[in-house]
Amino acid sequence: MPSKYACFDRGRLTVRPLAERVHDLSLSHWMALDEAAPEFADPALPEIAARLAGARAGGASRILIMGAHLLRAGVNRHLIDLVERGWLTHVAMNGAGVIHDYELARIGATTESVARYIQSGEFGLWRETGELNDWVAEAAREGLGLGENAGRRLAASGYPHADLSVLAAAWRCGVPVTVHVGIGYDILHEHPNCDGAAFGAASYRDFLVFARAVEGLEGGVLLNFGSAIMGPEVYLKALAMARNVAHAEGREIRRFATAVFDLVPIAGDVHRELPKTDPGYYFRPHKTILVRTVADGGESFYVCGPHRATFPALRRAVLEAA
Repeated sequence: MPSKYACFDRGRLTVRPLAERVHDLSLSHWMALDEAAPEFADPALPEIAARLAGARAGGASRILIMGAHLLRAGVNRHLIDLVERGWLTHVAMNGAGVIHDYELARIGATTESVARYIQSGEFGLWRETGELNDWVAEAAREGLGLGENAGRRLAASGYPHADLSVLAAAWRCGVPVTVHVGIGYDILHEHPNCDGAAFGAASYRDFLVFARAVEGLEGGVLLNFGSAIMGPEVYLKALAMARNVAHAEGREIRRFATAVFDLVPIAGDVHRELPKTDPGYYFRPHKTILVRTVADGGESFYVCGPHRATFPALRRAVLEAA
């Protein structure tokens, strides 16, 4: 039956080159490994590092879930260093993460002013970034995950700043990067060459790859940097699937550590759920990652601070634990 409703005609869109965009973040923002990071200390950091060291020694999963702001914080080199040293076995990001990673690798800059470009209707409509839609379609055709194909393409791209690409580095190291997309969330979905079915196929495969990583979480560690919705929700469903199978096979997935790194202050005991009358109850990283999913044998940590300070501080703690 034909639809009763009219669709937006994407053929009417004007798509401009990235060279015409004013970028909010340029190469100078990305920190070198030996550059002094903002001062930061937290007693949880050595504990988290020790759990990562134990998980590495035991061959358990060490999963990093991240919002795109972790890349915008300028810590790509620190993240890549942990991947290359074997401290992380899986990286999960949202759709914005792959966009920032791609633009940084290609032109050495990323991030546009929403306030500026939404007024002219140019926000998100940049020609080169739309190439990612072709990579997503290719991933769907070839049965690959979105993150896997983007990493493969970036590693082979020859782009001048590909050394800053987390996806390319992870591809070279054989570490899965999964991209968990919500349709309509990202600027790629504005473009005339966007194929919603391809996004569904490629990102759903990534979800299944992520769920497979969660199966190895017994004795492992899950880190969540700045993902308030995607991270807790994707992790929750994947953990339910992994525990379902583990239960049927006579195994357990309950003794592991989680850590949330965010800017949101949490009132009271971070290991207890807030009442529904408290607005903080609806902060999913707290109730999902720090409380509910570790309630039967796991442990959790909360580190409050800006990513530009907390991620380098975690890396230092990890290297000291080594």
